[in-house]
Amino acid sequence: MINNFSLINIYEQPKANAELSSQMLYGEKFKIIHKKGNWLKIKTDYDKYTGYIQNKKFLIKFDPQFKISTVKSKIFINENKKFRKTNRFLYFGSRITKINENKKFIEFDKNRWIKKKDLKKVNHFEKDHNKIFKLFLNSKYLWGGKSVDGIDCSSLLQIYFYYNKIFFPRDTKDQIKYCKKKNKKSFLKGDIIFWRGHVGICLSRSKFIHAYGPKKKVLIMPTNLTIQHIKETAKLIVKKVSNINAY
Repeated sequence: MINNFSLINIYEQPKANAELSSQMLYGEKFKIIHKKGNWLKIKTDYDKYTGYIQNKKFLIKFDPQFKISTVKSKIFINENKKFRKTNRFLYFGSRITKINENKKFIEFDKNRWIKKKDLKKVNHFEKDHNKIFKLFLNSKYLWGGKSVDGIDCSSLLQIYFYYNKIFFPRDTKDQIKYCKKKNKKSFLKGDIIFWRGHVGICLSRSKFIHAYGPKKKVLIMPTNLTIQHIKETAKLIVKKVSNINAY
């Protein structure tokens, strides 16, 4: 099955007041494990994440050709050859297929259009990981979130890999097991720093970006100051350092 909604919440339990554990972007594939009333227990195709979503009318067949390369792309509708903005968006990394196009827009669903300038071909590889991470600067922190409207620390890291069609686990506890330990002690651009339950990425030797729960947003901090701050406030020490270029 294919998610054909801008964002679908994945919950730990089959009830709307359950804890949000993750989200699916438009175009994400998943398998139904079983149905329970108006709920589906699912497993995502990309990272094998399991949880519960509300039962909706999803797509069965899908051949993505493009992906959203801007942090948040406005959806338009065509009214008598005039394009009007809606209050809906597709988010960074979402996959779409083309059913129609004109000079400036691509139609990806019935009378749902996206600007061509917000798209890259689905196999486009973005080498500049800092460019991706900085798109989310000042985004709201949201446990389980995967978009600029709310994102958590492990998703901020994973979204780079998802965009580039490289497997990477969803949760920090699985990411730290998956990642290779770096031997050098000095920090470099692209280093991934793990604590128990937290992760972030070095933009340079001295600058560090993370979706930080206590500050409730994505922010850039001095690397060494961040390590000291987390040690003092959360009583946590660095568990592992890896590098994004190892994957």
